[in-house]
Amino acid sequence: MGIANRLDLTLRLVQGSGRVSVSELSQRLGVSEMTVRRDLDALERQGLIRRVHGGAVPARSREEDAGFSAREPWQAATKDRLGAAVAGLVTPGSRVLLDAGTTTVHVAEHLAARAPLTVAVLSLQTAMRLADRPGVELLIVGGRSRPGERSLVGPLALRTLESLVFDCFIMSIGGVHAEHGWSEFSLDDAAVKQIGLAQATRTITVADATKLGVRAFSQVAPLSAVHGFVTDTAAEDAGTHPGGPQTLDALRDAGVDVHLA
Repeated sequence: MGIANRLDLTLRLVQGSGRVSVSELSQRLGVSEMTVRRDLDALERQGLIRRVHGGAVPARSREEDAGFSAREPWQAATKDRLGAAVAGLVTPGSRVLLDAGTTTVHVAEHLAARAPLTVAVLSLQTAMRLADRPGVELLIVGGRSRPGERSLVGPLALRTLESLVFDCFIMSIGGVHAEHGWSEFSLDDAAVKQIGLAQATRTITVADATKLGVRAFSQVAPLSAVHGFVTDTAAEDAGTHPGGPQTLDALRDAGVDVHLA
């Protein structure tokens, strides 16, 4: 696993757990405890986490820097490739629900080429990417902007989604596991995704290979709830992503159409 991917996943695990030990991170990431300590030191120097005895906790005093804005530059080329692949699966004329996340920002950049579209967005970042794009009717789902992520969550977002129907839900995800299905680091984000799944005819999930084999805090749905999954080709390499091949096999067995970009 490349260092940028590893730092990304390490940060998400710390944020999602509230407190995580070096030994647990070593086991989850498949690297030595010495490597974990170096990565935690690097994240602490950036003000993204705080080291404690035996592990790390989120740097809660800097939530804004510890969320979306910190992760956005990491693996940008891979995420852009995934974004283009996902957009290519969207039929012009569709009503699309676009999830929050650093990868779906890249999806938004490529969706304009599939116009005309009606796109409802679940984050402020994707709204900015799609505003004033020709042929795109933009709907911003109401809700509370979650600090650090700017994803739109809470009762207002849920009520709004329950009143709409979509041809396609493009869902980002924190983790996908062969046995435990799709999961998220935040209860709020998980609740929004569950409604999105219920209100869409078809769901395409997108995630880079670091998310495969990961079981995040809150379960969203079983593998079979999704119709398509887009990830990068590194997911096939058991050497860098130990949970990748097994998870891809489980997805295919569950009837999910897997696309490698």
